[in-house]
Amino acid sequence: MILSLSTGSLFTLPLQRVFELATEAGFEGVELIINQDFQRVNAVKLVRSLQEIATIHSIHSPFMALDGWGGPIDSIKISVALAAECNIPLVNFHPPSWMGMEIGFWRWLYSIHDYQREIGLNGQVAITMENMPWVGKWKINPNILSNTQRMVDFIRDHNLYMTFDCTHIGSGKTDFINDFFICYDSDRIMNIHFSDYGQGREHLLPGHGILPLTRFLNHLRNTKYQSTVTLELDPHEFPKGEHNILENLKEILLYLRTETDPDANPHREYFQETIQVPGK
Repeated sequence: MILSLSTGSLFTLPLQRVFELATEAGFEGVELIINQDFQRVNAVKLVRSLQEIATIHSIHSPFMALDGWGGPIDSIKISVALAAECNIPLVNFHPPSWMGMEIGFWRWLYSIHDYQREIGLNGQVAITMENMPWVGKWKINPNILSNTQRMVDFIRDHNLYMTFDCTHIGSGKTDFINDFFICYDSDRIMNIHFSDYGQGREHLLPGHGILPLTRFLNHLRNTKYQSTVTLELDPHEFPKGEHNILENLKEILLYLRTETDPDANPHREYFQETIQVPGK
């Protein structure tokens, strides 16, 4: 497996510094979220400068309005063109929101028969769609395809791949491992977003929520999955000070490597460790 860091985990820092910290901590690369840094700039030039610091394994297309990127459909297409130009193998996007009345995006999503051929430039770039969270007091999922089996059926029928987000699915089903295997058995998962969930809060440090993440990683270790596991945290989970952030990243990375190591003892008891956060 490739252990990657989402740039969204540290979006409060300059983008170049996020790449530097990912490299210093020992991650094998990053997932680049297209954000405000990509407005009114030469995107290819910026990405290539970042690639000199760390490998970019995936691009997350914008999930907010950005100047020059258009709506969600155009932003996916521009992200794919950028990925192809810079030899980045994967682009991830969020499905349409029924609550946000993204009707045009919804219709477009269903109009594509083969995403890898029609959108992924004949398979040059892998296109993944991410499962989305349940939110609010009444646990409503504001995005379409919230049902796991329906999403799996859709991605199979339209030749899509999947980014499996632990905290998102855990927001609706805290013991989400059965749903993970429904997705895994489709042979469509190409990226995993890894973080904890608890008390209505997403993207927590492992051990700061209620999800069985160690057990999940132990199961994952025993599969044939060889793609990216991307740490995607809320920046507020980290302590103040870049030194403390770096030490925290190293500790989480060690945890991920230990729990996904195929040579680890498969008969040990499952447990959920709490990551100690210095300075908090």
